[in-house]
Amino acid sequence: MDRGELDELLNSEGEGAEESPAGRAGFARAAAPPWTKQITARGIVAGSAVGIVYGVIVMKLNLTTGLVPNLNVSAAVSAFVFVKALTKVLRKAGVMSTPFTREENTVIQTCAVACYSIAVGGGFGSYLLALNRKTYEQAGDAPGNTPESTREPGIGWMTGFLFVSSFVGLLALVPLRKIMIVEYKLTYPSGTATAALINGFHTPTGDGIAKKQVRLFTKFFSISFLWAFFQWLYSGGEQCGFLQFPIFGFSAWKNSFYFDFSMSYIGAGMICSHLVNLSLLLGALLSWGIMWPLIGGREGDWFPSTPPESSMKSLNGYKVFISIALILGDGIYNFLKVLYLTTKSICARMNKKKRKTFLEDENQSLDDLRRNQVFARESIPIWMACAGYAFASIISIAVIPIMFPELKWYYVVAAYVLAPALGFCNAYGVGLTDMNMAYNYGKVALFVLAASVGKDSGVVAGLIGCGLIKSIVSISSDLMQDFKTGHLTLTSPRAMLLSQAIGTALGCLVAPLIFFLFYDTFDVGNPQGEYKAPYAIVYRNMALLGTEGFSALPQHCLQLCYGFFAFAVVANLARDLSPKHIGNWVPLPMAMAVPFLVGAYFAIDMCVGSFIVFAYKKANGEEAGLMVPAVASGLICGDGLWILPSSILALAKVHPPFCLRFSPTTQFF
Repeated sequence: MDRGELDELLNSEGEGAEESPAGRAGFARAAAPPWTKQITARGIVAGSAVGIVYGVIVMKLNLTTGLVPNLNVSAAVSAFVFVKALTKVLRKAGVMSTPFTREENTVIQTCAVACYSIAVGGGFGSYLLALNRKTYEQAGDAPGNTPESTREPGIGWMTGFLFVSSFVGLLALVPLRKIMIVEYKLTYPSGTATAALINGFHTPTGDGIAKKQVRLFTKFFSISFLWAFFQWLYSGGEQCGFLQFPIFGFSAWKNSFYFDFSMSYIGAGMICSHLVNLSLLLGALLSWGIMWPLIGGREGDWFPSTPPESSMKSLNGYKVFISIALILGDGIYNFLKVLYLTTKSICARMNKKKRKTFLEDENQSLDDLRRNQVFARESIPIWMACAGYAFASIISIAVIPIMFPELKWYYVVAAYVLAPALGFCNAYGVGLTDMNMAYNYGKVALFVLAASVGKDSGVVAGLIGCGLIKSIVSISSDLMQDFKTGHLTLTSPRAMLLSQAIGTALGCLVAPLIFFLFYDTFDVGNPQGEYKAPYAIVYRNMALLGTEGFSALPQHCLQLCYGFFAFAVVANLARDLSPKHIGNWVPLPMAMAVPFLVGAYFAIDMCVGSFIVFAYKKANGEEAGLMVPAVASGLICGDGLWILPSSILALAKVHPPFCLRFSPTTQFF
């Protein structure tokens, strides 16, 4: 979510209702319930259900394009709809239930996000999948790319790896939560936006808005699910169905410019900012519209025509390594930028603290005082958090080297010694900018470990070390984001931490099962298929680069990589140094990199989502900021939920009855 969307949401009726006298009075009638009352059996069921459904959705996004938008707000909407529907069903059955509070809504949202975050960041589309044999074969004969550096996916070892790596990050920053949330008053934009939405649901003035959101969610969920079923009926063969509708003609269709009617990507486009979607389209036009046709014409000159299409010495090598150059340029720039902002902000706060007077400490609003009181009332003992972190680290240090002998125990120790400091830097940066740099920390660890271990074991050590660092840094910042939501909704930190732990444990169990639902049903990792898993080959080649694998690059590829790396840095500088009305239109290199590998089709879907939001705001700007998340959530959930019955049908060898295929008229006349 970009800052403009955040400001619009914060200025909407939902948040305003809380700050208005009516809204404040509505919340002041009863004190916030104790944390034991905020976690309910109903909440655990709802959080688990929403988390599993979103796990399926994000796994599909992970394995198709690798681009997953921030779905916190969407998860909050879905949690509200689920509990309201469940309560209504129970009431009709004669079972009375307790009132649905905003604290319970926050706990459910936290549990759901923790659950599906494992599917997002568990490496199923990146560093873990990069170990399988199919990705190894795509990487070709690069130095260090040996059969011994492979590990086929398995439910057992994946589940074990997730359990020993995920819970360490859960406790890394718990002792610093008061400093980050109360003392530093970091904004955590996504967490603040989620809190604004939840507060709007549960204020007296927000009831009418909530009912309309529920109706819109239900309506578009049904439309999306039925449309996915209708599409499936006509997909009974290769290149059959609406998935490759050649709306721009067959020449463009051959270069992946077509419309595939994906409600998931249209919904994701409605959630992402216009800048992300336009950057995707620009990357698609630059790569598939210009570069790949031109470079493809140099076959036999720049690169031989004999290697398989997926080899790094073919056109695919340019696609992969230019994408890596854009990702690294953007990641390194933003890493240094956030590090600079973090350092500058901490120094400024330390100087301000020295000059702060008692009167300034007391100059807080009644709402802030109450929030801080609730946030501090049911605290988590520091000794318990530190002991839990040490215990989880010891288990991981013992287990990881047994699972992966290539990664020695002292590297794991070093990772867990550095993790709290890295997690603090990332969580602080997320609080300032809403930019999660966890993957960039992981990439740094990948290069360092791959180079340190060497060609024999560097690939496996680098990929697993990347996963350890990324997991710790990401989960700790996600928890801080949720703490911010809890602070603004008067939810107990203990309830938040426990719901996060429940969601994380559930995610570690179900995410591998969801992955194998796709892995056993579809051709995951096929560069020509629907489930390309583009980041698997990217991560493997990053590890190979760390072990000095530049000799695998085709001719002139390295020079092009230098150029696109520089472009990524210059584009970021231009966006940060230009006036706001100009900087808001400078493309995002990280978003541009995705179509280079995947294709142009999903960028078209995402831009359709942006167009829908633009038209919605023109038609009804006042309520668009509140209704767009409900519409987008319905589209995403309906299309994503169809994956479950379609996978079951495929496993049962039930095929679609029809084949709808588009062909040029010259084939018939």
